[in-house]
Amino acid sequence: MSETPVTTTNTGSPVAADGYSQTVGADGSIVLTDHYLVEKLAHFNRERVPERVVHAKGGGAFGTFEATEDMSAYTRAALFQKGTTTEMLARFSTVAGEQGSPDTWRDPRGFALKFYTSEGNYDLVGNNTPVFFIRDGIKFPDFIHSQKRLPGINTRDNDMQWDFWTNSPESAHQVTWVLGDRGLPASWRTMDGFGSHTYQWINAEGERFWVKYHFKTDQGIENLTNEQGEKLAGQDADYHQRDLYEAIERGDFPSWTLYVQIMPYEDAKTYRFNPFDVTKVWPHADYPLVKVGTMQLNRNAENYFAQIEQAAFAPSNFVPGIAASPDRMLQARIFSYADAHRYRVGTNHAQLPVNAPKVDVHSYSKDGQSRFSFPSSDRPVYAPNSFGGPQGDPQVAGDAAGFPSDGELVRSAQVLHSEDSDFVQAGTLYREVMDDDAKARFLDTITGHVGAVKNDDIRARAIQYWKNVDADLGAALEERLAAGAAGAPVVNGTDTEAAEAVA
Repeated sequence: MSETPVTTTNTGSPVAADGYSQTVGADGSIVLTDHYLVEKLAHFNRERVPERVVHAKGGGAFGTFEATEDMSAYTRAALFQKGTTTEMLARFSTVAGEQGSPDTWRDPRGFALKFYTSEGNYDLVGNNTPVFFIRDGIKFPDFIHSQKRLPGINTRDNDMQWDFWTNSPESAHQVTWVLGDRGLPASWRTMDGFGSHTYQWINAEGERFWVKYHFKTDQGIENLTNEQGEKLAGQDADYHQRDLYEAIERGDFPSWTLYVQIMPYEDAKTYRFNPFDVTKVWPHADYPLVKVGTMQLNRNAENYFAQIEQAAFAPSNFVPGIAASPDRMLQARIFSYADAHRYRVGTNHAQLPVNAPKVDVHSYSKDGQSRFSFPSSDRPVYAPNSFGGPQGDPQVAGDAAGFPSDGELVRSAQVLHSEDSDFVQAGTLYREVMDDDAKARFLDTITGHVGAVKNDDIRARAIQYWKNVDADLGAALEERLAAGAAGAPVVNGTDTEAAEAVA
């Protein structure tokens, strides 16, 4: 048997005892010079970082992404070249709940991926839905505030939620998703993931394409019923986190197949609705799914705090061959995510092992709290310089500047189209994707959710909201509520076909 190691301070010095403080005098007063006691208590007071304002409750695992198809005609990004295998990290989460909240509350699920590519880290931060509640980042703080807690009683409130949603009709498509069957996935392993936003791919010749990412679960879609979700929320608040961890431990490695939709650059100028509107999907009949490769999760974190809680995903982390689009929500997230990590984890969060790239970093960023990696002292700390410091690569200079100078593109995409209505795709999702059983479950769910609204004006707006989605649905809801049906937020779900496939 190996010799038991001696306890040390955080700076490596041995300590005399683990369970006793140093005391002095007849009254046994603890001495301030007991530096080990002071270190333990002071560190304990600081062992948490601020939780994420959004996506606070979650878990994840490490794995690999293998590009199995030839994508070179569309992008020069190294991780998407056929035969390339890239290490990666995935984090799944709820959106509105705090760290201690149940995994099985009805909510979108975060689907955040970090690829440690040969060209630096690429982060894809999406959800298990292909759309979002709002299309402009200026509304994001207000949206999240409406989903959180009242300032007085500190409880979540249906009046707040429906007041925001009915005053923001662009939310209808996402609300239909969340209150439908897929608002309650049975596990993280059995849900799809989406990049949600429109991104750019650029090939080696400089040709540009618009893309949307779809990660299809190879385990098959499985969802919970209302009753199952409620029961699990009380019995095992960490149900999804436990399920993923135990599946990987027993060698049942979950996987997803990545597909993309590809739109030629010029199509965006004449498409029938704004293709950069994150509240909309591109019908598959217009832009079919194209297979790219497979993601597999096969290694659990060794330390949750160090490797999952401190993991920092940001849409600003691009690699050559991938860039942003005129999507206003995406552009706001490009700033806000990285800025949140600088506050929450620290200025040098990118130097932590879980966030650090697998390639050398040649940056002119300097100092800041908790900096521990640095270049040699003879390398210049400014640019331009005359002493051989790092220089920009003109070959990647055009990636980020792919659309701001194209005023025609931005103007034509944002002009009002006949299919830009906030309720068209939500209605299609309800009428053409949900079968009769799914429609019945959906009506039960929205009856309970709207039935918990106390304010008569907000409730009336919520009924009209669903009439705008589908007249018969809204009328059925109104009839039920008039008959006295009421309730609290409820949970629901079984499988439906994905709405983004509807023409």
